Amino acid sequence: MAMKIRLARGGSKKRPFYRIVAADSRMPRDGRFIEKLGTYNPLLPKDSEDRVKMDLERVQYWLGEGAKPTDRVARMLEAAEVLPKTERNNPKKAVPGKKAQDRAEEKAAKAAEASEAPADEAPAEEAAAE
Repeated sequence: MAMKIRLARGGSKKRPFYRIVAADSRMPRDGRFIEKLGTYNPLLPKDSEDRVKMDLERVQYWLGEGAKPTDRVARMLEAAEVLPKTERNNPKKAVPGKKAQDRAEEKAAKAAEASEAPADEAPAEEAAAE
């Protein structure tokens, strides 16, 4: 049985509230779970102690049993110093999209043409002045 430690959404519309649960990965997100391990309330301020509550002993147990945390839960566990911090690498995050790159190239080409045109006219003006 493939176990996951993940978030199960609760709360009403536009007012999310999550339970941190240990569940079989084949079950629906908000469906059957084996054990509730804690809660997460994203509406509270980030520095609030009540934002994330976890039973760390049970989390350690499930990790020992082979449960894999989802990305968001893994970040919470890293913040609680249960898991070692992992370096995330997203090199494409800062790269603009293809259309933005095309626009930047066109703008650079126009700027280059504009800077060359006055440079060509300047020697012609000097020759006319003599």
